[in-house]
Amino acid sequence: MIEYRNLRVALLGAGSVGSQVARLLLEQGDEFASRIGARLELVGIAVRDVDAPRDADLPRELFTTDASSLILGADIVVELMGGIEPARGYVLEALNSGADVITANKALLATHGPELFDAAEQVGAQLYYEAAVAGAIPIIRPLRDSLAGDRINRILGIVNGTTNFVLDRMDVNGETLQDALATATERGYAEADPTADIGGYDAAQKAAILASLAFHTVVPLERVYREGITSVTKAQVDAAREAGAVIKLLAICERLTDPETGEEGVSARVYPALISRDHPLAAVHGAHNAVFVQSAAAGDLMFYGAGAGGVETASAVLGDVVSAARRHVVGGPGVAESTHSDLPVLDIGRVVTRYQITLDVEDQPGVLAAVARILSDGGVSVETVQQSVPSITGPVVIAGAAPAAAGSIHGGGTATATLVIGTHEAEEAALAATVEALAASDVVIAISSVLRVEGS
Repeated sequence: MIEYRNLRVALLGAGSVGSQVARLLLEQGDEFASRIGARLELVGIAVRDVDAPRDADLPRELFTTDASSLILGADIVVELMGGIEPARGYVLEALNSGADVITANKALLATHGPELFDAAEQVGAQLYYEAAVAGAIPIIRPLRDSLAGDRINRILGIVNGTTNFVLDRMDVNGETLQDALATATERGYAEADPTADIGGYDAAQKAAILASLAFHTVVPLERVYREGITSVTKAQVDAAREAGAVIKLLAICERLTDPETGEEGVSARVYPALISRDHPLAAVHGAHNAVFVQSAAAGDLMFYGAGAGGVETASAVLGDVVSAARRHVVGGPGVAESTHSDLPVLDIGRVVTRYQITLDVEDQPGVLAAVARILSDGGVSVETVQQSVPSITGPVVIAGAAPAAAGSIHGGGTATATLVIGTHEAEEAALAATVEALAASDVVIAISSVLRVEGS
């Protein structure tokens, strides 16, 4: 029988992911030892309440409320507590002690990543975070290692399972956002307070991590433009379906050229957008995640799988544990993060995209020409125009999300028509200003929908 050295593993947090990590470490110890060349010894699990119910049957003697004592006696620390504090303090304590750290804490990395990576580099430790983005999907290691010799130009990601589940239910089942969210809550895909998900905050944190990694540049969370799905309507989803498109909440990270300086910069943003049903991301259903990477040499790459779930995310965590353990066996310092490009993070106004604008207009001669003139004056060219059959309506109220838009409302019965305008690519600033000008026009009754078009 082979004799292995022991590597001590401390686990902080025993929620749905943490309890599965602990279970698998205990059940598959021999298998891990044969892969690593060392045995992983789970020395303890730090929790707030040792008597709280768990998702796995774990030995009670492993639980403690004294996280610091576990950290100081560990070779590898796995942080699965979530939140900023006390997780930040514990991770710094672990790194400063020389232990490698594995975390799935996207909020912590998005807000304090540079501080943590610097602490790891100072002592030659390693910070691993595969599970912080897209759950079980291996995306961090491919970006950091496999594509390190390539130039990544763009990332489009569906990185929040809750919002994808909701939008998919709206598309496939014809549900309203409220009904789809209620279903997501019943099935455990949404928290009691879903704000972090449907407000786009969770996806923005992941976009900051992906952009920093892909472009070797620190992208602060506060520089990530964010819109959630709270204003997406059933009417918008139905119209997208009829047009051969689908609405997805996308995290988009890309290289851009600043038109004013000619210098290269980067953008990270999150918003609901239209994508063609021919695009691979359109086929991502339910609570699954997917990340679509466009690189100079490798071309288009797609990473797809479970974006959440206790045992699924535990798989990504344990992959990092094995990597950390192998590093301890081989020896040598950890690999520092590559964030030295220092590219500027450009504002959302510099982004080049396309809009689909749905207008309720007065049905009278000259309206289409007036609308076309407003678009032309804003430097926005029209790619497509569709007009509905006129109808008689009363007062019209805006329904749907429109960045920087507010439609004028005319009282009384009015003969109206609906225009759906697809624009050519233009800078976001010009598109948004054009929407404002349309909203102020006398011929526009209301702007019922404004959606960006991505993935082309």
